[in-house]
Amino acid sequence: ALKRMENVVLLPHLGSATDETRVAMGMRAVENLVAFFEGRPLPDRVV
Repeated sequence: ALKRMENVVLLPHLGSATDETRVAMGMRAVENLVAFFEGRPLPDRVV
């Protein structure tokens, strides 16, 4: 429905487009992997 409306502009999510954000996301992934392999609780566990 939104795609057909003339007064609507759709854009992709750009919240992670900065270098700093992408590096931070990578570091969070590494922190979670290290915790997993060390048998610790995951900092960013998704249930």
